[in-house]
Amino acid sequence: MGRYARKKQHKGDKPLKAKYKTKRRTKDHDQIHFDLKPEQAKRLLNQPVDYDQPGNAQFYCIYCARYFISNEALKSHCSTKPHKQRMRALTVEPYTQDEADRAGGLGCYKKPKAVDISIPDDSKTREMDIKLELAGLAANLSAL
Repeated sequence: MGRYARKKQHKGDKPLKAKYKTKRRTKDHDQIHFDLKPEQAKRLLNQPVDYDQPGNAQFYCIYCARYFISNEALKSHCSTKPHKQRMRALTVEPYTQDEADRAGGLGCYKKPKAVDISIPDDSKTREMDIKLELAGLAANLSAL
């Protein structure tokens, strides 16, 4: 058995790619646009405590559909490149069946509209910041 035969005994990484693609599956852009509606966003940002989710489901990035273990982790996530890319992608109107029909020749082209993806300022996040600051102050005072 030569060197070439020894190297070509596997079938490639296609099964691995499929496994990882489904393992880290996130929400699609149209699903996130649905989550950005005010009533849905309010429900997602004020979730009850769930011990099965990271951070007990209290720290959630609505744009990336991810849970975080702490408010600091959520804040640091907001400055990362994947979060910024997701935010930029969400500014375009989601793909619809009407657009698919137009692409197939059933109508004329319409440019996708820009979408406002801002959500109301969440008072819960501000409350968590205040609690963390008070806990830090209390720790500093007890150390004195």
